[in-house]
Amino acid sequence: MNFESLQDLYSGASGALAPLLWLTGGLLAVLICEITPVLIKLRPAVVPAALLGAAWSAAQLIANPSGPVLGGTFIGDSQTGAFTLIFVLATLLAWGQARRYYDQEKSFIGEHDALLITAPIGMILMAGAQDMIVFFIGLELLSIPLYCLAAFRRTRDESVEAGLRYFILGAFGVALFLMGAGLVYTASGTLNIESLTHARAALGTPLGGMGLALIMGSLLFKAGVVPFHLWVPDVYQGSPTPVTTLMATGTKAAAFAFLLRFAPVLPPEAGYPLGIIAVVTLAMGNLGALVQKDLKRLLAWSGIAHAGLLLLVIAAAVTATGTGEQAQILNAATSALLFYLLAYAFAAGGALGLVAWMEADGEDHTSLSRWQGLGSVRPGIAAGMTLFLLSLGGIPATGGFLGKWLAFSAAVRADMLPLAVLGALTSVVAMGYYLRVVITIWMKPRPEAWATPRIDRPLAAFLAGFCAAMVLALGLLPGFVLGPLF
Repeated sequence: MNFESLQDLYSGASGALAPLLWLTGGLLAVLICEITPVLIKLRPAVVPAALLGAAWSAAQLIANPSGPVLGGTFIGDSQTGAFTLIFVLATLLAWGQARRYYDQEKSFIGEHDALLITAPIGMILMAGAQDMIVFFIGLELLSIPLYCLAAFRRTRDESVEAGLRYFILGAFGVALFLMGAGLVYTASGTLNIESLTHARAALGTPLGGMGLALIMGSLLFKAGVVPFHLWVPDVYQGSPTPVTTLMATGTKAAAFAFLLRFAPVLPPEAGYPLGIIAVVTLAMGNLGALVQKDLKRLLAWSGIAHAGLLLLVIAAAVTATGTGEQAQILNAATSALLFYLLAYAFAAGGALGLVAWMEADGEDHTSLSRWQGLGSVRPGIAAGMTLFLLSLGGIPATGGFLGKWLAFSAAVRADMLPLAVLGALTSVVAMGYYLRVVITIWMKPRPEAWATPRIDRPLAAFLAGFCAAMVLALGLLPGFVLGPLF
């Protein structure tokens, strides 16, 4: 490949690649600061600066989409820009929660930040991928840093086990994707998503169908959907809580971002089976959360249930493939998915942020019993956790309510009313365990022997307050988000 062909390949790609360039530049700057004693004091400012630069570029991409770039293998449209904002938000929350969180690992915080800022690069590649090779590169750029971050607290057996478990099962998921992509290429002769939408005859063969099934299995594993969900509670509980925040919000968003791109490739007959898997995931996630006594495990099972509802939106988009209403239903599914993931990022990220804040007083604060009577000594933290849990449960006046309404509306519009009704009924179960936490916080007496938790982490307090404000804003004033994004 000569210089002229390279120039043609990257021509007009600056806008689409700007968020990636900001994050890559931030990664290089973090590494340079880490090995340069004179610059090491600048390192704490590099990560938020790079993330804010990427967010600004993503906002520009929403306003002025670039279209397909890099030979049609990556697309810089408004959808990619909107998902990029969610990825940046998730990473920024995780970074802020990690400040003054680690004790014995303080000397390795530079490596932590380098790994953390690498993850959203992979997420953006996954969201904008128009070719499965590009998606695979993004998947690895996301997964490998998360394997390391999950095991970052090397003095804790639970963290090391979480990293090892995630690595082994993640490798299994990657193997599924590679095998599936190989079979799809053998059947159709292409890995380009746009070309695959016009190769239905080839994908309808046993070889092509098996390839699609393996690819979907890999994607559902990454999203934490039944039956590929059992890794989620153990990995979420064992990982450092800021890393859990990134997994719960950013990783889930990246998986569903590509599923939304991949939906037109799937045959419409796959819509209802996916919807059934979604409802089963909703039921198992909510039932699993009912018996949890650890707050991180409870939020992990809750995340599985939310993944089920998001999969129902994908099922609606798949069902509409090839019909006269495909464009309208796909637009409704896109709006529902983006808004739901944004509301979920603020609610789940805020709840996990409060858990990370409380962990400053010891690991036992992840236990639900340690939150007993917290409202009497730390009413601000208690009120914040209550608001986040009510949003996750879909109570009106919160962002979670409108997110669920949009999700079920997309399913109904795709003529999936029975599955939407079943999904709504299983979602009601969620209030059982969310209210159990609220009752523990406000209505149970706090033992006098327990010390009052410290609140000496101003950045964590600011992020929790910001998430709480956004949860209310998305519920009471959704137009300021829906307008510019959709």
